[in-house]
Amino acid sequence: MKFILKPLLMVAAMAMGINAAVTLPARATLELNVNRGNVEPMPIAIPDFQGGLGAQISEIVTADLKRSGLFAPIDKAAFVEKITNPDAAPRYEDWKVINAQALVTGAVSKEADGRIRAQYRLWDIFGNTQLAGEQFFANDANQRRVAHIIADAIYEKITGEKGYFDTRVVFVDESGAKNARKKRLAIMDQDGANVRYLSDGRAIVLTPRFSPNRQEITYMSYESGQPKVYLLQIETGQRELVGNFPGMTFAPRFSPDGQKVIMSLLRDDGNSNIFAMDLRSRSTTRLTDSTAIDTSPSYSPDGSQVVFTSDRGGGSGRSQIYVMGGDGSNPHRISFGDGVYSTPVWSPRGDLIAFTKQSGGEFQIGVMKTDGSGERILSSGFQQEGPTWAPNGRVLMFFRDSGGGPKLVSVDLTGRNEQPIPTANYASDPAWSPLLE
Repeated sequence: MKFILKPLLMVAAMAMGINAAVTLPARATLELNVNRGNVEPMPIAIPDFQGGLGAQISEIVTADLKRSGLFAPIDKAAFVEKITNPDAAPRYEDWKVINAQALVTGAVSKEADGRIRAQYRLWDIFGNTQLAGEQFFANDANQRRVAHIIADAIYEKITGEKGYFDTRVVFVDESGAKNARKKRLAIMDQDGANVRYLSDGRAIVLTPRFSPNRQEITYMSYESGQPKVYLLQIETGQRELVGNFPGMTFAPRFSPDGQKVIMSLLRDDGNSNIFAMDLRSRSTTRLTDSTAIDTSPSYSPDGSQVVFTSDRGGGSGRSQIYVMGGDGSNPHRISFGDGVYSTPVWSPRGDLIAFTKQSGGEFQIGVMKTDGSGERILSSGFQQEGPTWAPNGRVLMFFRDSGGGPKLVSVDLTGRNEQPIPTANYASDPAWSPLLE
């Protein structure tokens, strides 16, 4: 059954109690090319949405778009027109005079069944036209999700690429004295809101990583005195041991299809090699067999290749970045810069590999092409590491310790838009989820 709210067309239902209405096709004249080297943020006007929760929703939308570095929300004090009917076409000239290129209007109301109804419209000011209009229904628990979904829709309509705001980040929450730090698994929205703890802090936890199915993470725990890899169902809290391997296990990550976990296993001889475990059969496949230290494996988006670090050819114990086939074939070095490379992570777009590099007394977060060319440093600091990709491959999050304790930071691919991610305590080891559904 379809319901018409001109020009909105109800066609789909989203997960977690959110129903979405998707726009009829519109021809966009307003565009922002994110593939250019130097992108000027687009001036965008976002008045408070109408209704009791309107200001709250529009503030989250504004914050999301501003934090991306691609949009420059205009101060509301400069607005000439006061929006009283978000469904009516705006007075375009009133918005042109303050140099707004895009305008977002909206309203939020309560339905008779208690659900929230949020709608927005996106206007091209210099094209004198509406670009998009959607409405969403959600329960109270998903108010913030509605705002993130609206921000994603605006981002995609203007840039032509998927947004990343309706996502979560799993990380290690750190509290207490530096010599007695409590480390708990935690999960939050990508902007730092809605923090929820997934472990009680009785054991040290490290390197949580999302599964592509969004409901499961893998992580390491020292609760038995040795690091072991666990799977945790986020919503139910159910967990299981991946395997009882001899020696120590490090840096577990899922395969793109979520059916395997790849990790590094340390043997008694001090060498570590890379293994993959099929989560259904629990069979293990050895992918490297060297006398070096091979660690930090990460699959390419199609699962055909694996990037990892090794000191097999770096000299003086200096690890470099290598790529091999998903079956362990043809390992070859791709990094040749000065310094020590670690924590390589393949971009969801497949075009870049992010890494940590220690060079000249600094820790650097950078990216390179998958053949090792085009290395660029995006951020340098006293101690920072552990990059993780936003699902659209345009933004990285990592953690930085400036002396007191680690905090989360994001940076875009230009390296110019660096943003702190607010957390109540110290935070490390972030891992970005795919887009929620």
